[in-house]
Amino acid sequence: MNRYSTALLFSTLMMTTLARADALDGLFDNSIVGSISQAINDAYNPNDTRGNDDDRRWDEEDGQRSADDRRRYEDRHRQLEDRRRQLDEQQRQLDEQRRQLEDDERRLDDEYR
Repeated sequence: MNRYSTALLFSTLMMTTLARADALDGLFDNSIVGSISQAINDAYNPNDTRGNDDDRRWDEEDGQRSADDRRRYEDRHRQLEDRRRQLDEQQRQLDEQRRQLEDDERRLDDEYR
């Protein structure tokens, strides 16, 4: 009887272990395993394009962001160029006024000498 109970106990433990293994397999379904293997694959092959919809959507969002950033940059650049032209014009006017002032000072000095 002792052998019979030992064999029964041993087989019960084996069945329990197999049931736990099946439960663990159920926890790690194919999508999780696929995600993990894809992440490992991407880590080793970062330049490999998968053609995944998520990647395309991300690229499109990046493209849209890039276009928006480019548009903002060009607008800001245009504003700065306009401001530069305004400052150049103001500087030209100031230079002209300075020349007139110097001419007036020279005439004044000439009159009183």
